[in-house]
Amino acid sequence: MLELFRKKRALAVYLILANFAMYFGFRVWQALFNNFAVETIGVGPAEIGGIQAIREIPGLLGFVVGFLVLALTETRLMALSISILGAGIALTGWASSVSTLLLGTLIMSVGFHFFNPANNAVLLMAVEKRAAPRVLGQLQSLGAVAALIATGVVYLLASRVGYRPLFWGVGAVAALVGVVLLPFRFGEEGLPPGRRVRFRRRYWLYYTLAFLLGSRRHIFTTFAIFLLVKKFGIPVQTTALLYLANSLVNTYAYQWIGKTVARLGERLVLSVGFALLIVVFLGYAYVPYLPLLYALFILDNIIFGTSLANSTYLQKIALSEEELTSNLSLQQTLNHISAVVIPVIGGTIWTLFGSQAPFLMGVGIAVLSLILVQFMRVPVERTASAHCAGS
Repeated sequence: MLELFRKKRALAVYLILANFAMYFGFRVWQALFNNFAVETIGVGPAEIGGIQAIREIPGLLGFVVGFLVLALTETRLMALSISILGAGIALTGWASSVSTLLLGTLIMSVGFHFFNPANNAVLLMAVEKRAAPRVLGQLQSLGAVAALIATGVVYLLASRVGYRPLFWGVGAVAALVGVVLLPFRFGEEGLPPGRRVRFRRRYWLYYTLAFLLGSRRHIFTTFAIFLLVKKFGIPVQTTALLYLANSLVNTYAYQWIGKTVARLGERLVLSVGFALLIVVFLGYAYVPYLPLLYALFILDNIIFGTSLANSTYLQKIALSEEELTSNLSLQQTLNHISAVVIPVIGGTIWTLFGSQAPFLMGVGIAVLSLILVQFMRVPVERTASAHCAGS
């Protein structure tokens, strides 16, 4: 990130501001949502699964980002996305029923899901292949810092001011930041002048892993905290502390993951991540000991950081930088095709077969992913050129 700041200072400043605003707002929403939904609205497991499934519908439309940037720049789209996210967070605070809770959640989700492919595309187009994993890890660490502050705010203020005022205030701040960033075009120098929408057969493994990463992630995000709230009755302060611990750990872990990917390669890092994920899902299926479940919750969030390796894998095999945005946005869609269906399936099988069922489904997804990642190869000629660039 320091190298990017030296060479493209305006772009680095834009990325820092935009990422901080996005992840601060989203983490406040995330830390409050399950307790707000259960305690204030009174939702059950099937309803939470349905809400979380519909929340992922904007992710299905992620491929649209590839077409939007033909008319808008990625940085403009990022600013718009922050404002939309803020509006959705504020609307969530007005919810009094499942339907109004769903509306605010859906609007928030549009902003969140349209931001990420544009953000990652800007970074991958702006930095060299050899530096991309490290810089991407550092940018995710910045998101962890924002999340750290956000969860601290929730922990300190949730019981004092209530859930609704926190949704309103944080949503308004995020929307305002997006509006302030929108008119500025700084940070666009040095990016490719054109964009192309190209989806290629040679990217099949990248697409498949994106699909499976979405499936496994949304099983955990939908049902892990919900299990802790519904079955063990943890309060919102404990939820906030868990996210706080995640943020503290990920501030360093994501940087370490980025450096490890750069040193050891995408295949090895993803293999270790999926192997550990099997342990996490088995723990949530069978372990009744809360401290261990807390530890596995933190471990899962560290493992999630390894998904940056799939993006840097695309950067290495892509035929042109002009194709990165369209394929990163397609990754968003593929990431969410199963994520729209799996929370509903997970909520249904939870109701029918018990709380173990969705996590055992996650074990199967992790095993399949571990097998497929062994086919990951970087073309020899591109690896050689990267070594030459780094020497």
